[in-house]
Amino acid sequence: MRSGNSIAALVTALAVAAFGGAQAQIVNRFGLAIPMRDGVKLVANLWIPAPTGRHPTILLRTPYGRNPQFRRYSLDKYVKAGYAVVLQDTRGRGDSDGQFDFYFPEGKDGYDTIEWIARQPWSNGRVGMDGGSYLGAVQWLAARERPPHLSCIAPDAPSGRLFDELPYVGGALHLGWALPWLNDVSGRAEQGELNELIRWDDLAKMRPLNRLDTLMGRPMRLYQEILAHPTLDAYWRRLHFDDAGFARIAVPALTVTGWYDGDQSGALSYWDGMSRRAGSKPDQFLIIGPWNHAMTYLGGARKLGELTFDSTAILPIQKIRLQYFDWCLKQATPSFAAPKVRVFVTGTNRWITSDRYPLAEAPLKPLYFTGNGSANTSGGDGRLSWDPPQGATPDKYTYDPGNPTPSAEPVTNHIRIEDRRDVLVYSTPVLTDTVEIAGRVFVKLWAASDALDTDFTGKLLDVYPDGRAVLLGPVPAGVRRARYRNGYDRTVLLTPGKAEEFTIELFDIGHAFLPGHRIRVEVASAAASFTDPNLNTGKPIATDTTKVLANQTIFHEPGRASRILLPLLTRRDH
Repeated sequence: MRSGNSIAALVTALAVAAFGGAQAQIVNRFGLAIPMRDGVKLVANLWIPAPTGRHPTILLRTPYGRNPQFRRYSLDKYVKAGYAVVLQDTRGRGDSDGQFDFYFPEGKDGYDTIEWIARQPWSNGRVGMDGGSYLGAVQWLAARERPPHLSCIAPDAPSGRLFDELPYVGGALHLGWALPWLNDVSGRAEQGELNELIRWDDLAKMRPLNRLDTLMGRPMRLYQEILAHPTLDAYWRRLHFDDAGFARIAVPALTVTGWYDGDQSGALSYWDGMSRRAGSKPDQFLIIGPWNHAMTYLGGARKLGELTFDSTAILPIQKIRLQYFDWCLKQATPSFAAPKVRVFVTGTNRWITSDRYPLAEAPLKPLYFTGNGSANTSGGDGRLSWDPPQGATPDKYTYDPGNPTPSAEPVTNHIRIEDRRDVLVYSTPVLTDTVEIAGRVFVKLWAASDALDTDFTGKLLDVYPDGRAVLLGPVPAGVRRARYRNGYDRTVLLTPGKAEEFTIELFDIGHAFLPGHRIRVEVASAAASFTDPNLNTGKPIATDTTKVLANQTIFHEPGRASRILLPLLTRRDH
């Protein structure tokens, strides 16, 4: 057993190692039990920059175990700069009481935690929030509750756009997220290592969906509730942010996401909502980099998949966050000296700054599908043209849910998938000059199916001179489940053979197609194993086991012109 003196020496040594000798007066308090309004206690760790005085506080709330997050988020930078830091296990996770219940309790729990902090003798009453992904979404939920002592938030890659991100994408179950993530947060301790032992591709082929959690090895209440609520009903509306909800939020926000961030659509849904507020103050800031989910908090790298960047792609994002908190928490400066919006365009590798997003200088322009009825595979005759079609034979393919079309990770080579007959491929001629885009991308697809329900997918790719077809944008994206074509609050089955226009959102992309490259669009009916393949029957997805072939027709003719809408910055090719 160690003596009291040796323990004190060890604690001092650890503090010096973490913060440096000049910060040896930092006070650590571990395992604090913070009471919520319903009597549940949530446990947190606390770091105070000095044993006396009152300090602004930065709060992070996590379902992933509070102890490893201090180093993961490099939170010593805040303590060194004079901030108290509170790192809390969310309800039902780690040492915290209660039952984990997805996002549903996070607004009230965030409110209660913020107000508890403000009452402590070491707090000056100004609280900010930080963190990414789930830790970003809980900030918006807390801000909507209007805690009086919340001064600002810094949500990084926050999830939250229901039915277009989580737990469904375009109405299709985000199967590649649902089972692994819910398994990870089952129980109080991290379960993620178990995910490495599960053969997910094999599991994703099994039906019915409502048996997959048991077949995986763990019946999960939240998974069953997700399947039981396949429309945007009262169950989900507790989390849904409408304009009235955004109007309640009165604090600055620094939002960070990436073109290849799986939670990008969630992050930008909050940005869009705050931009719609009447009399909105200029206190919302946005950064979109050439980053995936993990890179958004770290500030980027020189390479991602098939894309390479120069040093300008790497932002000093930690320094930017500290400057932001110095402004909104310490009030050390009269303003936050940063552009309101900055987005990075890959290909030309340049940052664009603006006072708004979507960018005013990037209006949506149509690029039309055309061909002679044989667009199947990359060797087909599918073409993209800036001119509207004058008349063309429609393209057809058969979608088999027993052999669903796969999808790949962002910015990887998709060329092998284009060998399949159930993939339609449309390409421009080789570009003679740059075509640059930045903003939201949509496919407007005129299509018919002989099934009662089916999926349509769209993808945007950059075809390199060497033949690589690099997938752009976050994944999963570009999915539309037909039964939700009129809204997520209801299901409307198809009339077999009837042509209708389907809107497929590919989310936001900032990229330049360079001379010698080609712009390409793929159309298919599945994105396995990211989303659950549609069985085409129109039956409830949770219990359906029957697979039906769907014969699909894609039109590109006057009056039924399928097209992709690109937010065009520059087009100098002709």
